[in-house]
Formats: sequence, C-alpha cells, structure tokens
Amino acid sequence: MCRWCVTMFHITNVEAKWPGSVHDSRIFRESHLCTLFERGDFDGILLGDRGYACRQYFMTPFPDPNPGPQTRYNAALARTRARIEMTFGQLKERFQCLKGLRVAPDRACDIIVACAILHNIATISKERTPVVEVLPDDDLQPVHLDQPSGRAARDRIVEHHF
Repeated sequence: MCRWCVTMFHITNVEAKWPGSVHDSRIFRESHLCTLFERGDFDGILLGDRGYACRQYFMTPFPDPNPGPQTRYNAALARTRARIEMTFGQLKERFQCLKGLRVAPDRACDIIVACAILHNIATISKERTPVVEVLPDDDLQPVHLDQPSGRAARDRIVEHHF
C-alpha cells in the first residue's frame, strides 16, 4: 500500500513501505511527511478525502456542508483533488503493470516507486500524457477524529476565501 503527494501532475512523495492492505490515513499518520508537518518543519496544506482526519495542515471536506461557503469550499476541494486523481490515472495508464501487480508485496513497493520516478521524468520531459477519465470520489465513511485545531483552520479558510 502506498500513499502519495502530488503537485502539478508530479508525484512529490511516495510512502511505499506498507505491503498489503493498510488504510491510507494510518500510512500518513506514520509517515515522515506527517512528522514534518506535526513538528512545524514543513509549511503548506495537504488535501484529503473524508477518510482522513481534518488537521491544522490537512484539509478535508465538510461531512454535511451548509449551503454557501461550506458547499463552495467542498466543491473547490473536490476540483483540486480531481487533479490528484488524474495524476494517479496517468501513472496507471503510463504503466499498465500498476493496474494489477502480481508480485511479492516488497517487490511491488519497489516497482511503484520506480514507476513514480519514471512518471515524473516523462512529465518533466513533456512526453505524451495519457488520456484519463476522472472517476467520482469514493463514498468513504467520514473519520470522526478531526482535531479541533483542524476544524478551526478549515473554518478560517472558508471564512476568508469562500
């Protein structure tokens, strides 16, 4: 199992040390990237779906948005996350083997990292970009472990920008 960070169709972080089935939020919580954000060593905001807890640096959608700003925030978050999903789609179209790896889990992790690196090289070199159909978000059950500081940060973003 891997967790990714994506910027402008480039994969900027791959956490590929979790062979097997592990929930994405657990992989993130135990990642080096999470540690950097928790210590305040990394400036920025991460975006996630409802499968993650809302944190001060990790924005998730409102589970039941009020009409107006919260709904606009959720729509903007969904549009931005669609780009992330498109990157995953491009990666899988570029490397068909990723659609069904049938190798040992530790070997799969190595292959996934190699494909991510090659994807970035192809993107930077402006190689042909595979056409990808964006699928709707998974209907995940919301995580109810949102941190109060995360909800407050999300509320400030909505108040100032939506």
